[in-house]
Amino acid sequence: MTRETEAAPGFITHPLLAELGIDHGFGTRSAQAPENLRRPHQVHGSAVVQAGAIDPSAPQDADAVVSDDPALPVGVITADCVPILVASASGAVVVAIHAGWRGLAQGVVAAGVRALIGLAGSRDGSVGVIGPSIGRCCYEVDAPVMDPLRERFGSALSEAAVLSRPGHHRLDLGQLVKVDLVRSGIARERVGLVDRGCTACDPERFHSYRRDGALAGRLIHYARPRALSGAGEPGPGPLRLDSSGAGF
Repeated sequence: MTRETEAAPGFITHPLLAELGIDHGFGTRSAQAPENLRRPHQVHGSAVVQAGAIDPSAPQDADAVVSDDPALPVGVITADCVPILVASASGAVVVAIHAGWRGLAQGVVAAGVRALIGLAGSRDGSVGVIGPSIGRCCYEVDAPVMDPLRERFGSALSEAAVLSRPGHHRLDLGQLVKVDLVRSGIARERVGLVDRGCTACDPERFHSYRRDGALAGRLIHYARPRALSGAGEPGPGPLRLDSSGAGF
């Protein structure tokens, strides 16, 4: 069983990405965005933008951002939705994805993985890690949410949703993200999950829109492509962290 580790102050890392030498983090309340971060203006859709095309002063509408430039880390923000970080086998290409129910229904996870494959040339050995989000315990939805998700996920939706009362279900968005990552060609054993808990249940660590409404802050999540040296070989990675001391 993998365990996440604390990286820079306020960030959680995961071994699947750390083993590739990728600088990354899933943010808690105290996390600060890394320098030169490129992130889109999120609109709950499925568009993907390349990091180099983003104007930081007027970012494009998108919910995933891909980079193959170590100078341009990419990120997304969340306040209950699911953050996903995906990397190629070499670590030279990364994509950050923001997935709420609307984005999931529109295929944002698959779109992000396709963009990564387009730059990396192959999906083989890619890893995907699912970050902290609202849990099924606190996320009740009705038919206008379930119906479009059912169109995309079919019977897989029944594993992520539990009937709570007539016409309503409690939904695990992270489970649907895992389904789409695997459908997109990432091996099941290469899909990781941080110890998510629930953003709505944990006000000390996480912001939550469902809990705090319009006053909610946002959590920042990022990944930086790994620099390659020589003939496509990975350069030295960052200092490895001891996961035995993991935990917030």
